[in-house]
Amino acid sequence: MIRDRGNIKWTAMMLSEHVAELQRWQNEDNYEERPQLDDFDLQAIQYEIEVAKKRECAVHVSLWDKGKSVFYMGVITEINAESMWITVDSPFGMDRMPVNDIISVQCTE
Repeated sequence: MIRDRGNIKWTAMMLSEHVAELQRWQNEDNYEERPQLDDFDLQAIQYEIEVAKKRECAVHVSLWDKGKSVFYMGVITEINAESMWITVDSPFGMDRMPVNDIISVQCTE
């Protein structure tokens, strides 16, 4: 019976430069362009944030972070207009999000 080591054999032969280049290539494939939001979209996001804060309902917040969309779910507990960030209380803890990176906000209730 032939006992081929498969991936163990090939990863041992790869140079660190090859591994770094493969990781960069994979990150490049997963990169998303930042969506362009017009004034109407920004007003809709502001309205949803204000309504969610007043109603204290759960929201889905989508952020653009380093080439990918990141989703959060929770209740908006604080809005800081001076520093331009909101605080969302999720089951995993408090998350502070910059307003400039928000792509969309949706109330779930």
